[in-house]
Amino acid sequence: MRIGLFVTCLGDVLFPDVGKATVTILERLGHQVVFPAAQTCCGQMHTNTGYQQDALGLVRHHVEVFEAALEADVEAIVAPSGSCAGSVRHQHATIARRAGDEALGARAEKVADRTYELSELLVDVLGVTDVGASYPHRVTYHPTCHSLRLLHVAGEMVGATRQGPDKPLQLLRAVRGIDLVELPAAEQCCGFGGTFAIKNAETSTAMLADKMSNVMSTHAEVVTAGDMSCLMHIGGGLGRMRTGIRPVHLAEVLASQQGVA
Repeated sequence: MRIGLFVTCLGDVLFPDVGKATVTILERLGHQVVFPAAQTCCGQMHTNTGYQQDALGLVRHHVEVFEAALEADVEAIVAPSGSCAGSVRHQHATIARRAGDEALGARAEKVADRTYELSELLVDVLGVTDVGASYPHRVTYHPTCHSLRLLHVAGEMVGATRQGPDKPLQLLRAVRGIDLVELPAAEQCCGFGGTFAIKNAETSTAMLADKMSNVMSTHAEVVTAGDMSCLMHIGGGLGRMRTGIRPVHLAEVLASQQGVA
C-alpha cells in the first residue's frame, strides 16, 4: 500500500524522530511511504483558539496537498497524532462550510475519509497488531483526549463503558519484552489542550500534577502516548521534577527492535 505521511508541524519542527519511526514501522510491514513536501500546519491551533477564518487558508492548502497525493495513488494518509488527525476529520469540512465554501467542504471530507491516526491505520486498515517491535522497558500508556474522545481509538462509549478494541493497547501488548503497566485514571486529561495550557496555566498545571502523580505511581521508565504535544507537557513536568521517567511516542516504541539480532 502507498501511504501518505502527514507528519504534523509539531513533529516536523520539534520531534522529527516520531515521523521517522512511523516510516520505519510501515516500511517494515512492506508498505511504501510517500511524504508530500508541501504540507504545512493543519490549522488546528487557529481553529481551537477561535480564529477560524485564519485557519481557512491552512485547511485549503492541506486539502490541496493531500488531495494531490490521493490522486497520485496514495491509498491512505497517516498522522502520528490523534490531535491533528482529529482536526482533519472533525474540523476541516466544517471550517470550509462556515466560510461558505461548500466545494472545499466536500473535498475536505474526501481527504478526511482517508486520514487515520497511526494506531487506527495499523489495526483497522492494515489489520496488524504485532508490528515486530521489541522494547524491554517498563512502560505506562496515556490515552490522549483527541484520540480517545474524537477518534475513539479505545472504542465507542456505550452508556458508562467503552466497547470495542483499544487499538494502542493492542499494539503495545504485542511488543516483545515490554512490561506494560496500567496508568491510574488514564482517561483524565493531562492539562495540555494546546493553547489551553497557555490561557489557563494554573488549571493546566493542576491537571498536570495529577497526571504526573499517577504516572510516577506506576514506577515506569517510560510514559508513552500517541501525541507528542501531550508528551511534551507531561515530560516537561516529569523532567523538572527529575523523576527519570522518559516521554516516548507510541511510534518510537513500535519502531524499536531493541535486543533483536
